[in-house]
Amino acid sequence: MNTVLITGCSSGYGLETARHFLANGWKVIATMRSPRFDLLSPSDNLCILPLDVSQPDSIKQALEAAGPIDVLVNNAGIGLFGAFEATPMSTVREIFETNTFGVMAMCQAVIPQFRERGDGVIINVTSSATLAAFPLVAAYTASKTAIEGFTASLAHELKAVGVRVKLVEPGYGPSTSFATNGQQRMQGLITEPYESFAHEVFAGFGQLTVVTAATDVAQCIWDAAKDTSDRLHFPAGPDAVALAQLA
Repeated sequence: MNTVLITGCSSGYGLETARHFLANGWKVIATMRSPRFDLLSPSDNLCILPLDVSQPDSIKQALEAAGPIDVLVNNAGIGLFGAFEATPMSTVREIFETNTFGVMAMCQAVIPQFRERGDGVIINVTSSATLAAFPLVAAYTASKTAIEGFTASLAHELKAVGVRVKLVEPGYGPSTSFATNGQQRMQGLITEPYESFAHEVFAGFGQLTVVTAATDVAQCIWDAAKDTSDRLHFPAGPDAVALAQLA
């Protein structure tokens, strides 16, 4: 039986991805900063573990508890929406700690077991913000774009030792916790000079008819995990697919 470890399973894409892999007969290590055991149906193939990807000790403990895995899905991330001018650098660093350095740390921690086995898949989840520029998400986009470059380079070096590396790029998902998870962090980031522009941007989001569902992302992660080719990019959701075709 194959085993997948997924970060950020408390909601949204991570939670749906855990459900998808369980439904397909995999053993799932579902991790989250504050474990909740009511989110997924009990199963002999399910293990829920605490994990904060920004904390090295937490990563070490989670991987020791998980045991050998076949696929790592780096899904955990935090959102940020606001004018960059008003965004404290401490907040920018906080975003990078999870979205960028946390992903890198998870990769570095898992690579040795994959390399020694000569097999394994790493899937890094970024965003369609890396496919086309969006306003008021500059720091968030930077954190995700860094992972795009990191993953492309990593894919080349790990191919030499039999390990596959993939990028999944979800579109805009109104059903996710992007805004609520970062609500406190975003307070005061839309200052008066940007208010009218921000209202236009919010209104535009409200008028979108093509968006990404969590099931789109889960299916795309599943496809990436099963893919044995050299394909790197997997846009997830109809809006992300459309943006990727324009890029």
